[in-house]
Amino acid sequence: MYLLYVMGAILLGSTISRLLLGVPFNWALEMSQFILSAYYLLGGAYTMQLGGHVRMDLFYSRLAARKRAVTDAITVLFVIFYLVVLLGGGVSSTNYAIVYGQQNYSAWAPVLWPIKVIMTFGVFMLLLQCISSFFKDVAAARGRPIA
Repeated sequence: MYLLYVMGAILLGSTISRLLLGVPFNWALEMSQFILSAYYLLGGAYTMQLGGHVRMDLFYSRLAARKRAVTDAITVLFVIFYLVVLLGGGVSSTNYAIVYGQQNYSAWAPVLWPIKVIMTFGVFMLLLQCISSFFKDVAAARGRPIA
């Protein structure tokens, strides 16, 4: 949550520097993008744990609790598949960035491996939370909910 304050301070400092001193920070936009990426990828698993994700609710609320659990167990399998593919790509991309010292093509040219490590870790944590949700949904569908 505090990353948003860091991002705001970077953007505010860049704006003040550009307006008052006429010297913009050439790294501010990229750094704020990196911070925002870390914020939402690391927060995804925590938000899922708290049940804070938004659902498209046309028929879901009308279902009985066990049918909702079956629906959730089926749909989370698609999310798990997606996250496994995304994690594979993230590990590959992170490995490439570390081995070859990949840098962004900009005036600042930061190395990309730190943000790629954070992003891959966030995807991994979300995958673990989805697996946990799957087992909780299966247990609820069987009539034995897990706390």
